[in-house]
Amino acid sequence: MRHLHSMQKIMPQVFTIALLSLVFNWQSALADERPNIIMFLIDDQNPSSIAAFGGDTYTPNLDRMAEEGMKFTRAYVSSSVCTPSRYTFLTGRFAGNSHSKLYAEAVGGKENQGLPNFNVALERDKMNVGNVLREAGYTTGFVGKFHLTSDLDFPEFYKGKNKWINIPKDASPGPEASAQFKHNERWMRRYLQTLGFSWAKNVYPENVRKPYSTHNPEWTTVAALEFIEENKDGPFYLHLCSTLLHGPDKSWRKSMDQRLITGEGEARSLPEVMTPRAELLKTITEKGFDPDSHVAGEAWIDDSLGAILRKLKELGIDDNTLVIFAPDHGRDGKASVFSHGSCQVPMIMRWPKGIAAGQACEELVQNIDLVPTFFDLGKAEKPKSYRIDGQSLTPLLKNGKAKDWRNHLYLEMGAARATVTKDWSYIAVRYTKEQIAAIKRAAPQNLPRAMSYIGRLGIGVRGADRPGFFDEDQLYHLKRDPKEMKNLAYNEDQATRRKEMRYLMQQDLEVIGRPFGEFIPGGNAAEPSQIDKQIEIVKQLEIKGKTVTVPQALKEDLGVTDEPSPDDKARKKAKREARKKAREEAKSNDQKNSDR
Repeated sequence: MRHLHSMQKIMPQVFTIALLSLVFNWQSALADERPNIIMFLIDDQNPSSIAAFGGDTYTPNLDRMAEEGMKFTRAYVSSSVCTPSRYTFLTGRFAGNSHSKLYAEAVGGKENQGLPNFNVALERDKMNVGNVLREAGYTTGFVGKFHLTSDLDFPEFYKGKNKWINIPKDASPGPEASAQFKHNERWMRRYLQTLGFSWAKNVYPENVRKPYSTHNPEWTTVAALEFIEENKDGPFYLHLCSTLLHGPDKSWRKSMDQRLITGEGEARSLPEVMTPRAELLKTITEKGFDPDSHVAGEAWIDDSLGAILRKLKELGIDDNTLVIFAPDHGRDGKASVFSHGSCQVPMIMRWPKGIAAGQACEELVQNIDLVPTFFDLGKAEKPKSYRIDGQSLTPLLKNGKAKDWRNHLYLEMGAARATVTKDWSYIAVRYTKEQIAAIKRAAPQNLPRAMSYIGRLGIGVRGADRPGFFDEDQLYHLKRDPKEMKNLAYNEDQATRRKEMRYLMQQDLEVIGRPFGEFIPGGNAAEPSQIDKQIEIVKQLEIKGKTVTVPQALKEDLGVTDEPSPDDKARKKAKREARKKAREEAKSNDQKNSDR
């Protein structure tokens, strides 16, 4: 009887221990079956810069990754410049659905037309991949280029002793500049952890900038390897972002001669975690390539990927780590919604445990699909208020095919939208009422700026090398005209096709929920065909980067002179005043820092 009584007292404890053991074992099993995930995001890359996609270059690690995983031949980003594309990679949302204060300040409320470009930021609500996966039990890390900060959304980071330091572009390299760069890198770590990431290190706030505008993939690779080593027991998520291949080809090769220039300024030393640069250049030469050509940068970023893959193998976590390689957009048609060299990108996934080797997926996929894929694989339950525009790619990972997969994609860039099917692309350029008024006021030489989709020269008019860039309606047959040089939108025999594509776009615009031209009237959205004269003029201009030349014959037709227009004078004056203000602020910051 006494024995029975003792057993009755012990049984609840035994049951509790057994239950705890069961929960622990279940959690361990869950952790084991969930893959580690590495999103390797780089800058400005066309498919032609990877040998596995037919490029004449040296990329052995990417080629191996394609052989051992899945190559996506019709992958797209939703926007073709850094900030909005990176926003989507981190959220699974179109940038035009950003609810950051920065975007609201730029375009207004939902009653206005959206103009997504460099005007979005990650929001305070932490609805991003780093935070949601962290809450699901992942350790989440961020390394490399960010480009999504906002003083409107996080004003506290721009005040006080540890605030962001504005470093003037004409600052001289040296101990003082290095200290400021290091300060800003530590600032970025705190910013990312506030957004919900578990860990951040070796972060570039944006593109490399003066006086240390030098790429250094070793610096980001060192941090990535450290994170992987520390979290090898998993599960972990790493958002690894290189600054390559941003900038001119020659800047990559030039950077290779500056090994100790990092995102923290000048470093005293850096571990050898990649192939020594001189050895890599020698190999490029031996493979028959010019070491001073574009191949240097392409092989360099490939070598960084190789270091990551070797570390995974060394730690024995290679089989259950999903590695995704993709650029934020193409190189040639930045700030457009063309497919070629713009929104269509090379993407490769490798996950030995979950993806059979040698697969190719020809379905239409997009960067909006990556975050829902990660949530799916990581068994992460997103908050009900978290808006996601993409769909999980997991049905495609078996053999690259899925029943009832989407039949089109939606792209956005400033004042332009595009609908893309496997064979066709339809583009609509619809300026707001304010933009149309500015276009009508602009002198001929100022039209390219006013009519670029994002309102700027240089990057804003890279797509202007294609005849239809400024047309309000564009239709391209992607198989017969892959470089999108022949606009068929105004051909009578394509009226039905144009109507079908506009119908698909209408559906997506209604989901977005903002006005856009005549598709969804309201707010500051405007009807097309108000600037036909300006479109005719802008097509006759010679546009090379930030230089616009008005042909003499056109000047005579328009009766214009070479005298600067009032708009030009006002713009130059504003630039002078802005530079003066920046210098004064920099001096003030220097004085405050020296007083502390």
